[in-house]
Amino acid sequence: MKVAVTSQGKDLSSGVDLRFGRAKWILLVDTDTGDVQVYDNAVNLNSASGAGIQTGARISEIGAQAVITGNVGPNAFKTLRAGEVDVFLCKAQSVEDALGLFKASKLEIVAEANVEGHWT
Repeated sequence: MKVAVTSQGKDLSSGVDLRFGRAKWILLVDTDTGDVQVYDNAVNLNSASGAGIQTGARISEIGAQAVITGNVGPNAFKTLRAGEVDVFLCKAQSVEDALGLFKASKLEIVAEANVEGHWT
Protein backbone atom coordinates (compact mmCIF):
# COMPACT_ATOMS: atom_id res chain seq x y z
CA MET A 1 0.00 0.00 0.00
CA LYS A 2 1.24 3.50 -0.78
CA VAL A 3 0.93 5.82 2.21
CA ALA A 4 1.70 9.54 2.13
CA VAL A 5 2.96 11.13 5.33
CA THR A 6 3.24 14.89 5.83
CA SER A 7 6.78 15.46 7.05
CA GLN A 8 9.08 18.13 8.44
CA GLY A 9 12.03 16.58 6.63
CA LYS A 10 13.13 14.26 3.86
CA ASP A 11 13.54 10.97 5.73
CA LEU A 12 11.71 8.56 8.00
CA SER A 13 13.41 9.92 11.13
CA SER A 14 11.84 13.34 10.49
CA GLY A 15 8.85 14.45 12.51
CA VAL A 16 5.35 14.22 11.09
CA ASP A 17 4.29 17.72 10.04
CA LEU A 18 0.97 18.24 11.79
CA ARG A 19 -0.04 20.97 9.30
CA PHE A 20 -1.44 19.05 6.36
CA GLY A 21 -1.65 21.69 3.64
CA ARG A 22 1.45 23.58 4.66
CA ALA A 23 3.67 20.58 5.33
CA LYS A 24 7.09 21.16 3.77
CA TRP A 25 7.53 17.57 2.59
CA ILE A 26 5.39 14.62 1.63
CA LEU A 27 6.93 11.17 1.97
CA LEU A 28 5.25 8.47 -0.10
CA VAL A 29 6.02 5.11 1.46
CA ASP A 30 5.26 1.75 -0.10
CA THR A 31 4.47 -0.34 2.97
CA ASP A 32 5.07 -3.57 1.04
CA THR A 33 8.57 -2.77 -0.28
CA GLY A 34 9.74 0.00 2.07
CA ASP A 35 10.45 2.26 -0.92
CA VAL A 36 10.26 5.97 -0.03
CA GLN A 37 9.70 8.80 -2.50
CA VAL A 38 10.14 12.39 -1.34
CA TYR A 39 8.00 15.24 -2.66
CA ASP A 40 8.71 18.91 -1.98
CA ASN A 41 5.52 20.71 -0.91
CA ALA A 42 7.18 24.08 -0.22
CA VAL A 43 5.00 25.76 -2.86
CA ASN A 44 2.13 25.56 -0.34
CA LEU A 45 4.05 26.72 2.75
CA ASN A 46 3.15 30.38 2.33
CA SER A 47 0.03 30.02 0.23
CA ALA A 48 -2.63 32.56 1.18
CA SER A 49 -5.41 30.01 0.66
CA GLY A 50 -6.06 26.64 -0.91
CA ALA A 51 -2.96 24.93 0.51
CA GLY A 52 -4.95 21.97 1.83
CA ILE A 53 -6.80 21.48 -1.44
CA GLN A 54 -3.58 21.65 -3.47
CA THR A 55 -1.74 19.28 -1.13
CA GLY A 56 -4.70 16.88 -1.16
CA ALA A 57 -4.79 16.89 -4.96
CA ARG A 58 -1.05 16.23 -5.12
CA ILE A 59 -1.28 13.32 -2.71
CA SER A 60 -4.02 11.81 -4.84
CA GLU A 61 -2.01 12.40 -8.05
CA ILE A 62 1.11 10.63 -6.73
CA GLY A 63 -0.91 7.49 -6.10
CA ALA A 64 -1.33 7.45 -2.33
CA GLN A 65 -4.10 5.24 -1.00
CA ALA A 66 -3.85 6.69 2.51
CA VAL A 67 -2.35 9.72 4.22
CA ILE A 68 -1.03 10.16 7.75
CA THR A 69 -0.99 13.69 9.13
CA GLY A 70 -1.77 15.64 12.29
CA ASN A 71 -4.68 17.81 11.22
CA VAL A 72 -6.82 18.14 8.12
CA GLY A 73 -9.39 20.80 7.28
CA PRO A 74 -12.75 20.29 5.58
CA ASN A 75 -11.74 21.24 2.02
CA ALA A 76 -8.57 19.15 2.12
CA PHE A 77 -10.56 16.24 3.55
CA LYS A 78 -13.10 16.47 0.72
CA THR A 79 -10.29 16.60 -1.85
CA LEU A 80 -8.61 13.53 -0.39
CA ARG A 81 -11.84 11.54 -0.22
CA ALA A 82 -12.69 12.51 -3.81
CA GLY A 83 -9.36 10.91 -4.74
CA GLU A 84 -10.24 7.85 -2.65
CA VAL A 85 -7.43 8.55 -0.19
CA ASP A 86 -8.13 7.39 3.39
CA VAL A 87 -7.13 9.83 6.14
CA PHE A 88 -5.38 8.79 9.36
CA LEU A 89 -4.41 11.24 12.10
CA CYS A 90 -1.53 11.00 14.53
CA LYS A 91 0.17 13.06 17.22
CA ALA A 92 3.67 14.55 17.05
CA GLN A 93 6.17 11.75 16.43
CA SER A 94 8.60 10.56 13.80
CA VAL A 95 7.34 9.45 10.40
CA GLU A 96 8.82 6.02 11.13
CA ASP A 97 6.87 5.71 14.39
CA ALA A 98 3.64 6.87 12.73
CA LEU A 99 4.10 4.28 9.98
CA GLY A 100 4.68 1.62 12.64
CA LEU A 101 1.38 2.50 14.28
CA PHE A 102 -0.33 2.45 10.88
CA LYS A 103 1.06 -0.99 10.03
CA ALA A 104 -0.04 -2.29 13.44
CA SER A 105 -3.57 -0.94 12.79
CA LYS A 106 -3.25 1.44 15.74
CA LEU A 107 -4.22 4.55 13.78
CA GLU A 108 -7.90 4.97 13.07
CA ILE A 109 -9.32 6.14 9.79
CA VAL A 110 -11.24 9.41 10.23
CA ALA A 111 -14.62 10.21 8.72
CA GLU A 112 -14.35 14.00 8.78
CA ALA A 113 -11.99 16.95 9.15
CA ASN A 114 -10.66 17.55 12.65
CA VAL A 115 -9.99 21.31 12.31
CA GLU A 116 -11.69 24.24 10.62
CA GLY A 117 -10.31 25.64 7.37
CA HIS A 118 -7.19 27.86 7.40
CA TRP A 119 -5.74 26.18 10.49
CA THR A 120 -2.12 27.23 11.09
